[in-house]
Amino acid sequence: MKGWRLFLIIVTMMIWVGSSIIASQLFIGYLMLGILGAEVFLQPLPTAIYSTLSYVVAMLLIIFIPPKIAEVSKKKKNKKSVASIDRKSLGLNDLPTWTDIGLAPAGFLVYLLLATGLTFVFQIFPWFNAGESQDIGFSLYLVGFDRMIAFLVLVVIAPIAEEMIFRGWLYDRMRREFLRKYSNTVSMILSILLVSILFGIVHMQWNVGVNVFAMSIVLCGLREITGTIYAGILMHMLKNGIAFYLLYVVGIA
Repeated sequence: MKGWRLFLIIVTMMIWVGSSIIASQLFIGYLMLGILGAEVFLQPLPTAIYSTLSYVVAMLLIIFIPPKIAEVSKKKKNKKSVASIDRKSLGLNDLPTWTDIGLAPAGFLVYLLLATGLTFVFQIFPWFNAGESQDIGFSLYLVGFDRMIAFLVLVVIAPIAEEMIFRGWLYDRMRREFLRKYSNTVSMILSILLVSILFGIVHMQWNVGVNVFAMSIVLCGLREITGTIYAGILMHMLKNGIAFYLLYVVGIA
């Protein structure tokens, strides 16, 4: 594969993933805002519905709809059918194992060390504010049912959706494309770096972006080690669960 064609494919994939996520958030957000109004929209339950629908639309745009369009296009042109999305390409083959469960906390510790190191390095830049709070969409003052639905979205739904998109579909596609031109090691390194950079960018906040870049490096590594995204999902849930506890139970903003 010629270098320029590979470059175009990779850039297109990254732009498609990033723009699909942003477009999904804007579409669902403005739709619900127009229907419910700002006061109702900002309540915990509508916020949870907004977040969930945004992830669903993003996954449809990124993972499920393009292969169907490509399949129809190939058939009309009487060309060989394209490979459909399957569980293995998403990293969901087989079932979670005890190894996945054990690697999740181990990976979390590696992520903490890497994130701490990168944050320390980035503090040399005057525009980097390590203490800037992240807007996660929910008020910090949640109790009862509102806290439960926030937990469901932030600790369960978000990790599953993000792992399927980034360490599932995108990582698998990048690995396949890079392997056409480069060795397995180079393909792995390029895929890990690009997926992690994009994962940081879509969070649209410097300190959060650096943090999740470090997390994505480890999550991609877990995908390589296990061949699935189960360990990554569990580690992502662990990270978000600890953050949720500190924000909504202990009250550390």
